[in-house]
Amino acid sequence: GINRIIKHPYSSPIADLPLNFQINELKEGNHNIGFPITCKLLVHADPCLGYRIEIENKVITYCTDTGVCDNMYELAKDADLLITECSYKPGQEEWGWPHLKPEDAADVALKSNAKKLILTHFDASTYLTVQERKEAEEIARKTFKNTFTASDDLELVIE
Repeated sequence: GINRIIKHPYSSPIADLPLNFQINELKEGNHNIGFPITCKLLVHADPCLGYRIEIENKVITYCTDTGVCDNMYELAKDADLLITECSYKPGQEEWGWPHLKPEDAADVALKSNAKKLILTHFDASTYLTVQERKEAEEIARKTFKNTFTASDDLELVIE
């Protein structure tokens, strides 16, 4: 579970945090946690889930740490907002496990009939500058116009 990930040397163990909260890990399937959420396995070296959240008649899909796969298309179908990774650059050879290039993410958004796409989870050793991330956004926009690069100050209206 998450306790294998959130631990020293990368972070303080969850039990050591001075907060009162509970973590409920979701497994693959359909859940209702105050709103419907669908979880599906994505393709990655380690198990990784993608999420389709339905709230206030809107659909937000979150798929990171993955290459293109059928479950990604299913989760993204008719999404108002698709949030996905962009670890590789165009033409970059994949070096170990599946991840996305900007044109892959844009193609999934287009074929899934998503309304907006946010690129995030940029590999820090590949995308060294904010400008390189903006270039990835421009490449994706050639296929899917409503593409944005995630940033701390990004605000989007989901209509």
